[in-house]
Amino acid sequence: MARPHHHAYLWLGHGDILVRPGDAHRRPAHPEFRSAQVMPLECADWLLKPASRIEATFHEPEEGADWYAEQIALHAGLFAGSYAPAPTPEETVRALSAGADRVGGWWVTGGRFLSVSLIACSPHRARPDYACPLR
Repeated sequence: MARPHHHAYLWLGHGDILVRPGDAHRRPAHPEFRSAQVMPLECADWLLKPASRIEATFHEPEEGADWYAEQIALHAGLFAGSYAPAPTPEETVRALSAGADRVGGWWVTGGRFLSVSLIACSPHRARPDYACPLR
């Protein structure tokens, strides 16, 4: 089986949207799921969102790891106080090479939440039945 590629997703929004009221809009069965700009509850469900939500696609783990680190660096000014450090690029390369996702989420200033995700595609380990959104 070929190594999967990874789609990059980014979401920065107010935390109230994550739980307005409840989280049904973040689940695929909800009628607003595809159009909701908020990140899904399950990481693999990003693949069910419109392809226009994809920030980038990476076939090489090193390129995906670079993008992931760059996004965290670009948003570093939003972090209030201490936060759990991002994985090293080497850890991210190992995870992506093994076909795993790399997902991070942080509460940032202004009650907002930052989600940075690299989601494996074709196939996804947990959801092999999910089609690639770019097909």
